[in-house]
Amino acid sequence: MLQVDLSALTFTLIDWGNAMNRRQFLRNSAAGILAAPALVRHADAQEGPFRVKYYPVKAGMGSRDTTPAPDGTIWFCGQRNGTLGRLDPRDGSYRLVDLGKGAAPHGVIIGPDGAPWVTEGGQNAIARVDPGDHKVTLFRLPEKEAYANLNTAVFDRNGIYWFTGQSGIYGRLDPKSGDMTVFKSPRGRGTYGMTITPKGDIWYASLAGNHIAKIDPATGSATVVEPPTPNQGARRVWSDSKGRIWVSEWNSGNLSVHDPADGSWKAWKLPGSNPRTYAVYVDDRDKVWVTDFGANAIVCFDPVTEKFNAFPSDKSGANVRQLDGRPGETWGGESGNDRLVVIQTIS
Repeated sequence: MLQVDLSALTFTLIDWGNAMNRRQFLRNSAAGILAAPALVRHADAQEGPFRVKYYPVKAGMGSRDTTPAPDGTIWFCGQRNGTLGRLDPRDGSYRLVDLGKGAAPHGVIIGPDGAPWVTEGGQNAIARVDPGDHKVTLFRLPEKEAYANLNTAVFDRNGIYWFTGQSGIYGRLDPKSGDMTVFKSPRGRGTYGMTITPKGDIWYASLAGNHIAKIDPATGSATVVEPPTPNQGARRVWSDSKGRIWVSEWNSGNLSVHDPADGSWKAWKLPGSNPRTYAVYVDDRDKVWVTDFGANAIVCFDPVTEKFNAFPSDKSGANVRQLDGRPGETWGGESGNDRLVVIQTIS
């Protein structure tokens, strides 16, 4: 492990204003390099117990989806340079794993085996990366499903890997046998985000299809559920602890929630004049986090108070396309700025 002199890191204070939390930053930056310490920007919030940190990574890699690993590191996708990165938040150092010729990884999650599993769109395959020696194993989609535009995935309770493809497919992979089955989405193109509830139910969102759907693991069939807002552009989904499905609506700028128990829906418009809701993530306290391309911000929503708290990036064009986290931390990749961001809840 590389050592870094913490005294050399630049600390940046944020002055949080009123509703939209305006910030002032010291103008210090540094470029991250392969397997070398990255400059970490620290930010301490006055309003609310939050701290924001930025971790620059390799320029031009298009840092995209992230996921925390059991050992405390953060895996992240480099969609533009075909790599999977592994960040050590303690010192900002990281390593990049080459996923193969033509790779363009989109999403990454941790499997029951502790390894990162990647929806690898460039090679039209699911990739497993060994967390020890970083060996890459590919599970390719059938030839008839060429360029599925793979997107998001979850593991079910039986260790089966479920995934989506924006070309209009979803599928399942048995990691033990390598058996893979691909299903056609009931309404064609647009299959995007995916989530699993505490009960084990699997749901996906369809951006182009303007709906969410529940998958029957036994048959593979999907039941469409339409949000009440027409042409809303349901992009990503995440379940809370009660099994409610939270939806980021790209076209409408809404954050909505569906309760399968009673079939109800509720929606909230994000603050600002032109919200574009992209990612959604529900933390361990059932606080809902979304990204808003219109405000260039990560936004936290409290379902109890129904209030939003925005964390604008200190750089334009952040384009955080996915969120994930662990207790006390919400992580995202600023694909437009080649860096990772974490918002820590200090209790």
